[in-house]
Amino acid sequence: MKKSTEEKAIESFRAGLNCAQTVVTSFSDDLNFDRNLAETISCGFGGGMGRLGETCGAVTGSYMVLGIVNCKKFADNTSRKEATYPMVQQFSKKFKQIYGTTDCKSLLKCDLKTEEGHRYAKENNLFGTVCEKCITDSIKIVKQLIEQ
Repeated sequence: MKKSTEEKAIESFRAGLNCAQTVVTSFSDDLNFDRNLAETISCGFGGGMGRLGETCGAVTGSYMVLGIVNCKKFADNTSRKEATYPMVQQFSKKFKQIYGTTDCKSLLKCDLKTEEGHRYAKENNLFGTVCEKCITDSIKIVKQLIEQ
């Protein structure tokens, strides 16, 4: 039985990829792009971009996927951008409707760039409860936007 995009993402996350990497690479088969390159490009986006606690990695990974979708549809860069920007805006709006923010530090209620914050996240299973839900919800939103 074929694994869902969400299942692939959570499996990758539990194997050590960050939130952005899991979202981007989970679409590689369906959208026919290089998984290794996607994993490499999205490497620095976990923990709110380099553990800065800013935009959630699942969100930035989703933005990347939306860009890939439109780059496959349109040959010229202007059309790609003009199709991608409103999709990113819609994604952000839907994600904020669920979580109230796209900010990693606010979602986790701790600062991953500090030792204390990272320990707090691990001890309270925030990667399993918060991050995994952000990943799966992000994938669902991306799928909805692609289908429109």
